[in-house]
Amino acid sequence: MYKRPTRATGLLLKIAGTVFLILGGVGVVLPLLPTTPFLLLAAVCYARSSEKWYRWLLYNRWFGSYIRNWHEGNGISMKTKVLSILFLILTLGYSAVVIVPFLIGKVALIVVAVCVSVHILSLPTLEPDA
Repeated sequence: MYKRPTRATGLLLKIAGTVFLILGGVGVVLPLLPTTPFLLLAAVCYARSSEKWYRWLLYNRWFGSYIRNWHEGNGISMKTKVLSILFLILTLGYSAVVIVPFLIGKVALIVVAVCVSVHILSLPTLEPDA
């Protein structure tokens, strides 16, 4: 059974949810910072603190689709997959070639890029509306 949080707990959950929401928003433009996990954490915090805030996030025009698609198991769009992998390869590839001076760091970045790319490709692909 759902237990309504105390006023202090609700406030802390709203603050944490807002921090996660900001991090998720930054993750939309920074390829190394994940978007969906932070938005899901924000949704959990909002769901436990305020039905109004949770509903706002779930139907938000910028972030709502991430959460709804995740909850419904629809996956992510092919465009998002391609852009994510492209930015991942560009940023980690540049870092491995230009910035990181030692071999083990270069290898680690390449391994991370491959593993994250495989994970992204393994996620279900959101079917476009017909």
